[in-house]
Amino acid sequence: MNPRTCRLLSNLCFQLGVISIGASIFIWWFLMGDAPEERAHAERFGIFVGLWAPTLLILSNRFDRYADKASTVPGLKPENLEDREPE
Repeated sequence: MNPRTCRLLSNLCFQLGVISIGASIFIWWFLMGDAPEERAHAERFGIFVGLWAPTLLILSNRFDRYADKASTVPGLKPENLEDREPE
């Protein structure tokens, strides 16, 4: 995996993590109905989506670190070393 791919995945995971926070609040707020069952479902589903955020943000951080140390990324071939960004 070359550094550009790692940076792309890092940015994608970060954006999806931030979106999942907003989606969690949106789901909790707008799916909440009048019945107790609907309210409980909205709360649980909002929490479920909200739990994606830490995972995605941690993945974003890891991909960013891998991009910084691209020569240590498993599977990096010597021909991809020329794609490294200048330090």
